[in-house]
Amino acid sequence: MSISEYNGAAIIAMSGKDCVAIGSDLRLGIQNQTLATDFKKVFKIHSRLYLGLAGLATDALTLNQRFQFKHNMYKLREERNMKPATFAHMVSKTLYEKRFGPYFVEPVIAGIEEDGTPYITGMDSLGAMETSKDFMVAGTAPNSLWGVCESFYRPNLEPDELFETLSQCLLSGVDRDALAGWGAVVYVIGKDKSFVKTLKGRMD
Repeated sequence: MSISEYNGAAIIAMSGKDCVAIGSDLRLGIQNQTLATDFKKVFKIHSRLYLGLAGLATDALTLNQRFQFKHNMYKLREERNMKPATFAHMVSKTLYEKRFGPYFVEPVIAGIEEDGTPYITGMDSLGAMETSKDFMVAGTAPNSLWGVCESFYRPNLEPDELFETLSQCLLSGVDRDALAGWGAVVYVIGKDKSFVKTLKGRMD
């Protein structure tokens, strides 16, 4: 088993019509042993930008603190929030700095640009970025997540439809993964309103 699969994770980001959503499962485990069922893997950077970190839980928490610190320093200096694309390049650079002893995480970034355009990108543990116009997945069973996303996704979904689609994809995907699951949390970010909902999933 890879060290990136040690704690288990499932993260999906998906774009809609002037909105974006990102969700993760809530399980924290040590291989097949479940330790907690309320471990969130998606972190709020600011009201229009969220970061999901799949992989080794300790590295995910460490990196979240580093990225929050770097964003706060940027905000103090520039007197504005980071744009999603700027934040993604900062994450990529931070990971690449440690390429000879990398953090074992796969970041997924979802946000809304100033003009309301959805922005989604994912990267590997070395910071190699891949932007997407529809959806991005990360975790211990990416093939299951890709399959259901390709089946359910449609372009230009409204926020409520986007929430429903991402929720179904996430719950269906983690049913095929023993290392992720135990419910999920989904954040939907729109131009005018944002909301977060917690989902109940299979507990086995």
